[in-house]
Order: sequence, then structure tokens, then C-alpha cells
Amino acid sequence: MLRVEGLTKVYTRGLRRAPTFSLTADFTITEPSIVGLLGPNGSGKTTLFELITGSNRPTSGRVLCDGQDIHRVRYRERSRIAMHYHQSYQVRAFRRGLPALLLERARSPAPFIHLFDEPQFNLQDGYIGFMSDFFRRLRREGKVVFVCLHPNEPYHLELLAELCERFFFVHQGRLLPGESLAELSAMPAFRDYLGKLAPNLP
Repeated sequence: MLRVEGLTKVYTRGLRRAPTFSLTADFTITEPSIVGLLGPNGSGKTTLFELITGSNRPTSGRVLCDGQDIHRVRYRERSRIAMHYHQSYQVRAFRRGLPALLLERARSPAPFIHLFDEPQFNLQDGYIGFMSDFFRRLRREGKVVFVCLHPNEPYHLELLAELCERFFFVHQGRLLPGESLAELSAMPAFRDYLGKLAPNLP
């Protein structure tokens, strides 16, 4: 359903285009699932989501959604493949390369990859249950769901452990995979990231 193949994004500055940050990713998701994405601010989580939805251009590599390279799809039709729900609900502008007429039509009538970028969870009015049910319904409908969350309360870890079937920890521009939070916890960098929440790992 989703193949991120040799993907890199390098940001540079100055006349000499000195690199300031780089993100690398290479993974495959073959079936409907809910995937947890964690990592500190500035590690590249939102950049990864932008690359998957085609709103940011990669330096190299490609993103295949059901075999279709999303960066070769017409700009207005990319949201029919992958949808990025950003916390601030900003519409992110991106540079257009080729004219739209030279790009492919989207093969999907509706998005089958849904990326939730730090959704707001609170303990009031059953909102957590509503969102959890929504993510699971998308999965039952054959979708791939990414949930990017920066845990700052123990219940965030419990929620991720209950919802997600696999995880990625984004550390210094690299994606480190784990089948569970317990597996990620074997990494010192992940425990350092959690800080005082580390003892609350499910």
C-alpha cells in the first residue's frame, strides 16, 4: 500500500548550500494498519508526512502509493491518495515543478493513507474514545493510518500501545522501526526522548 523507497530530504542554506538538516527513510507497509510515529520537535516527523502526501519535494528517492509515485500525480489530485491532517490546520504551500498536464491522474477516488500530525487528545467528553474509534474505522475500511504524537502524559503512551500495530521513532533525521513501544524502549535515545515518562512504558 505504501513504499517509501530510498527517500531523502536535505535542507541547505547559503550560497554554498551547506546542509542544515537531512531526513532519510526507507520502509514498506503492505496492508491496512495503524502506525505510531514519535520523535522530538525538529526531528523530521512533519517533513516525512509532507513527503508522503507530495506537498514537499524529496531530494532523492520516491513515495509509491499503491504503486503510483505521488510526486508524479497532478497536484490537486494528491489528496485523493494521501491526506495530511496537521494540528494547526495550515495549508502548506509547495513549489510546483512540471505543469499539471504532464503529470498522471490519481488512480484512487479517495485517500487511503491518512496522516494525523499531533492530533489533540483530551480527557473530556469522550474525545479520546471518539478519535480511537475513528482511527480503527479507517483501518477496517482498508486504510493506512499514521498517528504522530509527542507524549507528555502517561495516558498518551497507553493510547499508542493500544492503537498502533507498529512504530517509528524519528531520531536525528533517521527512522528507527519497532514492533512495539517495548522494543523501542531498548534504544537509549528513545528512553532519553521520553524522559520522566520512560518508567510508564506499557
